[in-house]
Amino acid sequence: MDTMVINNRDEFAKWAIERANAIIVEQGSALATAALSGNEVQLSAAANTLGQTIVDTLLDAFDCLDDSD
Repeated sequence: MDTMVINNRDEFAKWAIERANAIIVEQGSALATAALSGNEVQLSAAANTLGQTIVDTLLDAFDCLDDSD
């Protein structure tokens, strides 16, 4: 993913929407495929991967916050 500078709430909202879309495309598709397969192990792994991707993204966003005024 490219690095970007976020200067205001509108830019942050745009980034959040784009990142959420990418997560759904990447991980949501894998989760849906696993659900259709009926394989509980694959479904569990895909769900865990989706959850971890969301957590990682939130932590990345938090780590990049600049607290200076």
